[in-house]
Amino acid sequence: MKKLIRFASIACASAMLFSTTAFAEGETFKIGSIGPMTGAAATYGNAVMNAIQLAVDEVNEAGGVNGAMLEFNPQDDENDAEKSVNAYNTLKDWGMQMLLGTVTSAPCIAVSAEAANDNMFLLTPSGSAVECIAAGDNAFRVCFSDPDQGTASAKYIGENKLAEKVAVIYDSSDVYSAGIYATFQAEAANQPFEIVAAEAFTADSKTDFSVQLQKAKDAGADLVYMPIYYNEASLILTQADAMGFAPKWFGVDGMDGILTVEGFDTALAEGLMLLTPFSADAQDDLTKNFVTKYEELYGEEPIQFAADAYDGVYIIKAALEKAGATPDMDASALCDALKAAMTEITVDGLTGAGMTWDETREPSKEPKAVVIQDGVYVGM
Repeated sequence: MKKLIRFASIACASAMLFSTTAFAEGETFKIGSIGPMTGAAATYGNAVMNAIQLAVDEVNEAGGVNGAMLEFNPQDDENDAEKSVNAYNTLKDWGMQMLLGTVTSAPCIAVSAEAANDNMFLLTPSGSAVECIAAGDNAFRVCFSDPDQGTASAKYIGENKLAEKVAVIYDSSDVYSAGIYATFQAEAANQPFEIVAAEAFTADSKTDFSVQLQKAKDAGADLVYMPIYYNEASLILTQADAMGFAPKWFGVDGMDGILTVEGFDTALAEGLMLLTPFSADAQDDLTKNFVTKYEELYGEEPIQFAADAYDGVYIIKAALEKAGATPDMDASALCDALKAAMTEITVDGLTGAGMTWDETREPSKEPKAVVIQDGVYVGM
């Protein structure tokens, strides 16, 4: 992973050097992004930054937007809200006109308040907490929100008859995890399965899951739903294997990245299902071209966060074109133009065909699920 981070940083720096030397001030649209490029959640942040750079390069090679190039500046927040706000201020000093981020929910909530005060256009590729876009009418989302994920997960499990008895293991200290569980629990009442155990952990107790697993096993759960991130999920799967507990496993988009956890036996993830709008094995031309380019540049298969971010660049491109925007507009004027344009565009992307946005600023697209088979994600 360290090798990938270094490569991505070099690629971003090189592209930024090109864009700042090849074009005079005022001739580029300046897009910033903030996410964890180091630390425990670096898989998410680097996937986002890599995909944004790929898309920005594609757009620029094709002639840019409204005759102007895109200029991209990525900032690391280590998945820390305070550092994310500091990164936002750094980007403002740089002259950012639009923010494609932040990547994770808690930092995004903190930054979105600043962006609302500044009337800065914000499109989060992967910040799924409801509060990520709640501070003002300047913020939109590419991914599904937490409530949407919880409801869709319960419907998918029920409608496909995946289980009769379901246990849930979630992080009650995390807005992402707790928010998904709340709507999953509500929708489960309408589905033909029973929640037989709902066991929480917190940020201070996320290394030993023996109690939660034992309760799920004793309750006879034939499926365990985990609305959590991949690091904790890898520990849960490892500890479940050690105790001889082998239910079906079902996760959400935060699980994407589990196959990259250092030291994790990926064979334990075989059969793991997760809700995600992107499958790298899809055979449509857009996905195949993206996956091929991404693998050539970064040496690994792209995860859903990368697909969300790649779509984010093209969503911004479509909105800029719809608005007839020019790079000499200040950030607030550009935000006003983009807010109106977002409700008028339709985008066919990696994560959804015919994506649209209305006054809720949430994306309209169909949920999908994948399963891990032979060490890769396969569409269900």
